[in-house]
Amino acid sequence: MRWKCLKMTKQLGVKIYFANPYHSWERGLNENTNGLIRQFIPKKQNLKELDPKFVTSVQENLNNRPRKSLGFLSPIEFYNDAVIKPNSVAFET
Repeated sequence: MRWKCLKMTKQLGVKIYFANPYHSWERGLNENTNGLIRQFIPKKQNLKELDPKFVTSVQENLNNRPRKSLGFLSPIEFYNDAVIKPNSVAFET
């Protein structure tokens, strides 16, 4: 599996980081996000039992919550500022 990822990193020019199993301190952002999700969905909750509308509301809540790691922008604001706006051109001459 890793060799496929290495091939992909060369083709795309991106880096992939592999955290070691059971080393949660190597995945800080992931662990923080899990904690935020746990504010809405308890551990061991069967995700198949959740109403899709509820999952969407959790998603919207978290995507609109400001994050310290993003300079106190929400993920939506950060994405729009970093990805959408630099590439959006109404008219080009």
